[in-house]
Amino acid sequence: MTKKTILFVCTHNSARSQMAEGLVNALYGDQYEAYSAGIEPFQVNPFAIDVMKEIGIDISRHESKSVEQFLDQEIDCVITVCDHANEMCPFFPGGKKRVHKGFQDPTAVTGSGEDKRIAFRRTRDEIRRWLDQELQKICLGPK
Repeated sequence: MTKKTILFVCTHNSARSQMAEGLVNALYGDQYEAYSAGIEPFQVNPFAIDVMKEIGIDISRHESKSVEQFLDQEIDCVITVCDHANEMCPFFPGGKKRVHKGFQDPTAVTGSGEDKRIAFRRTRDEIRRWLDQELQKICLGPK
């Protein structure tokens, strides 16, 4: 069976899309191969790395990538995970399906390190619940 490919897109490819990529590859890697990219890539946020490590998923070697790297690739499902990326996301000629599901931006939270960690955990867990409930319907269902 060939794995379905998924590209998660957000603005900076630093948190939400990175966590989504890590979750899919760790939890559903037998069915899907996930990637992530950003409209304006920056760097992977250390809090994203930390909260993923808490649940046994290592994204410490992930790098932020530009959506431009994927424009000429065939992708089964392109999923934007923030509103800005949804508005700015380019057309993917090889994208078979495009879906938007916005998640709260944990990098926008100010306060102590623990406040930020809590925000990253909340977003991580929200992404995981959504993936558990919707991933197969979205990526295997009709266009």
